[in-house]
This record gives sequence, C-alpha cells and structure tokens, in this order.
Amino acid sequence: MAERPERVHPVDQLLPPGKMVAYGLQHVLAMYAGIVAVPLILATAIGLPQEQVVYIINASFFMCGVATLLQAVGVWKFGARLPIVQGTTFASVTPMILIGEAHGLPGIYGSIIVAGLLTVLAAPYFSKLLRLFPPVVAGSVITVIGISLMPVAINWAAGGAGSEGFGSPGNIGMAFAVLLVILAITRIFRGFVGRIAILLGLVIGTAAAAAVGMADFGAVGEASWVGANLPLRFGPPEFHLIPIISMTLVMLIVMVETTADILAIGEITEKRIRPEDVARGLRADGLSTAVAGFFNAFPFTAFAQNVGLVRFSGVKSRFVVATGGAILLLMGFFPKLAAVVASIPLPVLGGAGLVLFGTVAAAGIQTLSRVDLTDNRNLIIVAVSVAFGIIPAAVPDFYDGFPEAVRMIFESGITAASVAAIALNLGFNILGRREPEPTHTAETASHAPEPEEVG
Repeated sequence: MAERPERVHPVDQLLPPGKMVAYGLQHVLAMYAGIVAVPLILATAIGLPQEQVVYIINASFFMCGVATLLQAVGVWKFGARLPIVQGTTFASVTPMILIGEAHGLPGIYGSIIVAGLLTVLAAPYFSKLLRLFPPVVAGSVITVIGISLMPVAINWAAGGAGSEGFGSPGNIGMAFAVLLVILAITRIFRGFVGRIAILLGLVIGTAAAAAVGMADFGAVGEASWVGANLPLRFGPPEFHLIPIISMTLVMLIVMVETTADILAIGEITEKRIRPEDVARGLRADGLSTAVAGFFNAFPFTAFAQNVGLVRFSGVKSRFVVATGGAILLLMGFFPKLAAVVASIPLPVLGGAGLVLFGTVAAAGIQTLSRVDLTDNRNLIIVAVSVAFGIIPAAVPDFYDGFPEAVRMIFESGITAASVAAIALNLGFNILGRREPEPTHTAETASHAPEPEEVG
C-alpha cells in the first residue's frame, strides 16, 4: 500500500505568490502606525531634528522586516516559526526618553545592545516558566491584550491624540465608514476577498479620505527614492550601568508580552506550543533587539494587532508573515514606499483597529472557555487579572506617584495582568490546594490536552 501523504500544518503552508503578497501587505498596513509612533514620541521628548527622525523611522521599517523574517522563518535556535510580526515595543519609550535626556542616542543604543544580548542568554530559562501559563492565565492575559489595545484604536479613530480636529465628526465618521466596509466585505464575500477585508477597507478608506481632503501625500514627493540604513549612524554606542539595567527590565516585560502573544498564536492556529518554541521566539526578540542597537532602531516585541489579524483572516501561514517582513525590508530601502504607507490617515487605521484588537480579546475569551469558571478560584483569577490589566488603559496616570521601577511593570496592562494572573494561579490553584481536585474542575480545564500538532 502507498503511504498516506503527511498533512502540512496550516502554519507551514506555502500559498500562491499573489495571495502571499496581498496577505503580507495587509499585515504591514495593520502595524505600520506602531512602528512610526515610537520614534516620533522619542524625538518630541528629547528634541531630535527632523532629518534624524526620518532616518530612524526608515531604519525601524528595515529592522522590523529583519526581525519578522527571523521570527517567522527561523534560523537555528532563533525564531518561533509562527505567524508573528515584530514591531517596536512601547514599553521602551519612557526609559529611552530618560536615557536619551542624559546620554543621547549613543547611550540609548548601548543599553539596547546589552539588554538584547542578555535576553538571548535568559530565553531558555524564561521559557521553562511556560507551565505558569495554563489556560486560566493565558486566556486572561490574551483578553487583556485586546482590551488594552482598544484605546489605541479609539484614539486613531478620533484622529490621533493631540491632533488638530481630534474627535471631529469627520474623523469619527471616516473610522466608522471603514469599519462598515470591512464588515460588509466580511459578510458578503468568502474565500480570498473575505480574508483581505482589512486590506480592502484600508485601501478604500484611504481613497475616500484623499477624495475629501483628509489624506496628505505630500511626504511621498519629498521622500528619496533609495535609502540605506548604515550601522552606528549616530556614533558608537555608549554603555552606562543604570541605562543598561533599565533596558534589561524593559526586555523582561517584552519576554512576558511575547510569551503571551506566542500562546495566543498557538491557540488561534491550533499549533502546540512547547517551551523550546517560546525559547526560540524570545531568542529572536533578544537578537533582533541587539542588532537594532547597531542599526539605529529600538527593542522589538510581537505585535498584538497582527495576532488579531491572524484570528480575523484565518490565514495561519508563517510564510505570509515572512512576506510582510520582506515588504518591511523594501520600505526601509525605498523611503517613498514607506511614505506612501505612512500617508494612510489615522481615522482609517482606527476603523480597522477596532476589528483587529477586538478579535484578540475574542481569542482570549475562546481560551477561557476551556476553564471551569464555576470554580470561584478561577473566577477570581480572571476577574482580578483583567482588572489589573485594564487600569493603565482606563486611567493612564494611575501609577504616576510610584517609583519608576513599579511604573515600568504596572503601566503595561499586559505585564500587570500577567503578574496578577500568575501570582493568583500559584496561590489558588497550585500552592493553595488543600484537597484533591475533582476531575471536572479548573485544574483539569487549566491543563486540558493541547490540540494535536498535524504534520
């Protein structure tokens, strides 16, 4: 008898080139604002000149492409080999501003290089903590990822915090028009067209915005055709102890966030996640971050909005994400291409963000459906961890009176929820047990067998 051919897991599927490009571009458009935001915030805070800001943004596109390719395709023990898009972490903004004010860009990049290398060394040890993320913890954290990102989409829909005309009917109307277009495409079409509903919504929304004067493509004409990201563009890195410690703490937060995103992708793609998968993903974060310090970019983490896009589109191939990484590389080499993408108005992106971030929260709720919430211990874990995760989004200045070390941890809703959920699960479901747990309770649900890996 002929041997039955092995099925290829959807994560490892190669799609036709045209579809790969379309799906990959959809990932790029979903995350570009996050790439641009960090350099802009840093530049405003420490007073960088415009030409340096433009250079750093192009460098960020280039390095995001490198980091995404490493994470999705994988090289040796680096890369989770999952559909994960890498972007600049917002957890690094405040420490980088403080370091930049004291030591300039060379001090920032020196601390990034060391913290990235330390992350590579710590990755295999941190991955052994995966058992601390059963479904009751992972589901709570994934839900918080989606909920905590919602204010970002809402701000985009209103035009961007602090922008002229913030909250105007025109901006909000455009965001809801894009949302309706995405919903209509999803409802009417199936197959390929339905899967690129986000891409089509962004393209149609940008065209409509341009027609009514809400989109400005002037930067495209001013951008150069070809650019190169030269290493150490702003001088040799400087290494100072306190900045290195601060950036290492940032990377600890990044490891928690990336672990949560890897678990979320595993749930969505039905791919079994093992400690070695997490270790490879964290090593890729660390290596990409260290290299970014040489190539004028900032620390990397998995981007949750793209986790939502995988859930929304149903396209699980890591090679689609790798194609998106290749597009990001091109954007780094061709500034005009980056300028075109950066010209998409924020209200247009906000309409799509409402869908993307909501689907991340939905994936968390799906994970929690495996947990027995009739057990009050699990109910408390979910309730308190979600509450901790929402505090920074609901009241951003809640922790302003606390020391910087406390703020770095708890001003990230994802990290705050992770710390709370892990601690409560240890106290209630592991260390706090005093009687044998019945077979139908949360312990069983929290350690339910993972979906069998295919292929």
